[in-house]
Amino acid sequence: MDIRSMKNYLYWLYCQFELITCSYLMEPWEKLLFYTFNMALLVMVLYTAYTFVPGHISTAFQFFSHLFGNQHENTVSIVK
Repeated sequence: MDIRSMKNYLYWLYCQFELITCSYLMEPWEKLLFYTFNMALLVMVLYTAYTFVPGHISTAFQFFSHLFGNQHENTVSIVK
């Protein structure tokens, strides 16, 4: 892919985004507020996913491994 076709493709995607969100009907100041709000929301969602999802996945993995019978390495069964 050359640079020109990539530029045209990105412009086409931007036009599709404006058609889907109907932001082509907005005035410039409305677009600025709309895009700022959407970008802030996207950044917050990505930050939250980066911060909390690994912990939840680890907890779920421990839960399911315990559920299927795997024991932790530090537990010792006492047999007399």
